[in-house]
Amino acid sequence: MRKLVLLTCTLLIAVLVEAQDPHFSQFFSSPLTLNPAFTGKFDGQWRIAANHRDQWPSIPKAYVTTSASVDFSILKDKIPAGDVFGIGFSGLSDQSADAALKLNYGSLSMSYHKALDEDGYNTIGAGFQATYTSAILDFTKLTFEDQLTQNGFTGTTAETLNNGSNQNYFDVNAGLLYSGSSNGVNNYYLGASLYHINKPSLSFIDKTWNLSSRMTVHGGGSFPIGDNLSIFTSAIFQLQNSATETVVGGALSANVNSDDVNPTSVYLGSWYRFGDALIPYIGIEINGLRIGASYDINTSSLKAATASRGGSEFSLIYIKRPVSNNKGIPCPRF
Repeated sequence: MRKLVLLTCTLLIAVLVEAQDPHFSQFFSSPLTLNPAFTGKFDGQWRIAANHRDQWPSIPKAYVTTSASVDFSILKDKIPAGDVFGIGFSGLSDQSADAALKLNYGSLSMSYHKALDEDGYNTIGAGFQATYTSAILDFTKLTFEDQLTQNGFTGTTAETLNNGSNQNYFDVNAGLLYSGSSNGVNNYYLGASLYHINKPSLSFIDKTWNLSSRMTVHGGGSFPIGDNLSIFTSAIFQLQNSATETVVGGALSANVNSDDVNPTSVYLGSWYRFGDALIPYIGIEINGLRIGASYDINTSSLKAATASRGGSEFSLIYIKRPVSNNKGIPCPRF
């Protein structure tokens, strides 16, 4: 019980003081929270993505995160062939410490990708994102040291929320993305993004804390390795304040209906978050809809307190395919 109390306090302190961002193990399935430059960069008319994560389930509702987004390209007849002008909308809800702290984000994203060759196989793009965030702290769900009596946490606390229980701020994010193909079939990409460029203030106690910028470098690709078999790889490095995260891995895809334009595929693979968790992954894709599931197997020093249960995660991506039956320009696939 004591470990649980200490761990819960540690989680809350990490959120309030260090202010690390919510994150997904399936980062490759949440494009608009990974890099604004992914906006509109896909082979299709429009794309819907959704993610849900329940982290450390052995601690009731330690972190529960849900996101959803829609993005599409515009002005296709007004810009040069091979270029992409994308726009997107996204929302994210993150609840910590049994919903004591709730963060709700709403974002508008835009990007432009310039073709570097006449086939449009290689592009370089930039994206920008504006986000409005609401942070709500339920003070009644918190306990403090000065409340501890001989009968448990039954006393009153002298702690107060000087700035109120609801904080709102405006945020600016940006990113760059290179996407390439050597033959029109494979794809590889490399990107970087910076979130919280303006370092907004977020504090329920005073005005001395600012949200640290989050820098992300990521890359990956999809490569055919045989008849109806492909491998998808991705990696990410993130730095925010003094916290870092490095995740690498991949999945094997089997195209079971042998249709390159509208495949029915099964995915099986794993990612690894260095010093923290092994992340097995399974997915299925039918008619442009891909559903993925993963589970964090905790390998860090917290595995005793969490019973090695790092968290479950589910993702969904649906891409409305082009009207034409022709295969489009290679784009990053997740």
